[in-house]
Amino acid sequence: MHEPNVVGDWQEYDEHAGLRVRVHGVERAEPPRGRDDAAEGLTYFRCRVTVENRGGEHFGIHLEDGQMDIRVGPDGESAFLDWRNSQFIEGYDVYPLRRATAVLFAAGPDASLPRVDIQIQLKVDDEWTDRYLWVGGIDLYEGSADAAARSDLARDSLACQVSNFLRGEAGS
Repeated sequence: MHEPNVVGDWQEYDEHAGLRVRVHGVERAEPPRGRDDAAEGLTYFRCRVTVENRGGEHFGIHLEDGQMDIRVGPDGESAFLDWRNSQFIEGYDVYPLRRATAVLFAAGPDASLPRVDIQIQLKVDDEWTDRYLWVGGIDLYEGSADAAARSDLARDSLACQVSNFLRGEAGS
């Protein structure tokens, strides 16, 4: 795995020209089919994983259980993944200039949600791609790179630290 992405960033795949993926839309949301009893006392959130094909040929993609991992809080504890409410991408051909989006529902302790790490490993044409990580959090401003505009909690968050690191690397 290389440097982590910030939630909302696109990640290009070197081995599949034109194919890229991003994790975005991390927000509090109740699942459409009701809460799972195992998530008692936890706060639900939703994130989207979009795969886009900007190349000239189509790709068969899979994004299903076992290909993503969501961790919350400063200690990276596993979030509860609600497989029943999540919508995956299973055996879908993404043609040029088209997208496919998976919607994942998860839950974690409310105090841990300002720090969320989402790791994705896409399967393309029956081959595993590299594993990539996105960092962000609930109640953080997606795409905002100005740390001074965020609250004290968000200013110290991992997403903010990664954003500052990437901005520093781009400037050097």
